[in-house]
Amino acid sequence: MAVSIEDFKKALQLWASGVTVVTTNSEKFGLQGMTVTAFSSVSATPPQILVCLNQNADTVNGIEESQNFAVNILRADQQGVSNEFAGGASQQQRIDNNSWTAGLSGVPLLNDSIVSLDCKVVNKVLVGTHWIVIGEIQDSVCREGEPLMYFSGAYRALADQSFV
Repeated sequence: MAVSIEDFKKALQLWASGVTVVTTNSEKFGLQGMTVTAFSSVSATPPQILVCLNQNADTVNGIEESQNFAVNILRADQQGVSNEFAGGASQQQRIDNNSWTAGLSGVPLLNDSIVSLDCKVVNKVLVGTHWIVIGEIQDSVCREGEPLMYFSGAYRALADQSFV
């Protein structure tokens, strides 16, 4: 018997994660993006990552059409960007309110994020309510900054500490 939804959510809130914005650009749906914390590396050879996207999110339609997306890892001071892309603004406002550059595949790379990964979809699997989308990294842009973190229902930043 599986744990309850409440117990599941409570347990996973205790997993600290970085915050990303996944963006795409397609003919039918245009420029789109959404906040995602379910992101991970998959393989170094070939360079692949995965993101988990709610099947009802409108950005999924754009990724399905274009077969391209970017993962933008947010900087510690980008809580507002995360909130916008989490649904606090329309798709048009999300893109208009943030500085971006088109990646090799035409997807928006957020200029103020610490990393942007331009990806081509190589696989996708529906599991429960979410698509696991695996992307092969076509290009990466690394910038200065510390990551925005999410833990126990709140945004966090890394502390400068040395462990002995």
